[in-house]
Amino acid sequence: MLTFDAVEWDEEDDPDGNVQHVLRHGVSKDEVEDVLGGPAITHDISRSSGLPMVFGRTFSNRHIAVIYKAYTKKGLIYIYPVTAFDVEP
Repeated sequence: MLTFDAVEWDEEDDPDGNVQHVLRHGVSKDEVEDVLGGPAITHDISRSSGLPMVFGRTFSNRHIAVIYKAYTKKGLIYIYPVTAFDVEP
């Protein structure tokens, strides 16, 4: 399980934001949050970006990877999803 206090999303209409980036891969915000908050995830590091990533199943049973940045602000841990996409189980 990934421990965090909040997931940070850009404005939904920001064409360069993380919401639009995951949507371009056919993944919703809810699916990303399913995996980030899920109990059965696998952790790794993205070979292309060097950022942390997790693999897991959504509540709709899709298997996706989420690449993210983590940071702390005012004592809270935030997760900023950079991208997400379908992967083979």
